[in-house]
Amino acid sequence: MVRTTSLAALAIAAMLAALPPLAEAQSYRCVGADGKKYYGQTIPRPCIGLVVEQLNHQGMVVRRIDPKGTAAEREAKKAEAKRKHAEAILRREELRRNRALLATYTSVEDIEAARGRALAVNALAIKDVDDKIARIKKRQEKLNKEMEFYSKDKPPPAWLTRDIKNAEIDLAAQEGLRAAKQKDTEAINAKYDEDKDRYLKLTQPKKEAKKEVKKESTKK
Repeated sequence: MVRTTSLAALAIAAMLAALPPLAEAQSYRCVGADGKKYYGQTIPRPCIGLVVEQLNHQGMVVRRIDPKGTAAEREAKKAEAKRKHAEAILRREELRRNRALLATYTSVEDIEAARGRALAVNALAIKDVDDKIARIKKRQEKLNKEMEFYSKDKPPPAWLTRDIKNAEIDLAAQEGLRAAKQKDTEAINAKYDEDKDRYLKLTQPKKEAKKEVKKESTKK
């Protein structure tokens, strides 16, 4: 009988031990800058800014509070918020560009016509530069012929040397301008290629949707 009672008591004790406590007292502990350990029901003042351990009623560590980790988390959140803000700006800019594109063009033909006009204006600018280059080269030929009359014994006048140098400078400037205008041609084509590609992406889904509606109505 005594043995049976002891077994029952042990079983009840085991069940009670398995149950969670109704209210767990917890405390905080840290090693201060002075090397001493500090405890408290709230985070002790010497622990502020240091790694703090949260203890349960049995003195077991249940959580570590690392202020550096917390700061890193705050920085990560700030970086994430900054990234999302930048993405939102890009989306707004994309929507603005799309609205402007659709307001400017009503068809792919409109885009190609605008490309043609821009290329034509640039081509006229290139022709104007080519005409200037041709005139400078003629001037150089004339100056070089005049230079043939001079030698070491008979040096050329200062104005002739100066004009030859100025012609070289003018030619280099115009050739640089022509190279820039050639790049403008590439930039114009790239721009209108992009406009056309975006226009098709924005309008084709609508066209495909209309086709599907027509197919459905035909089936009915």
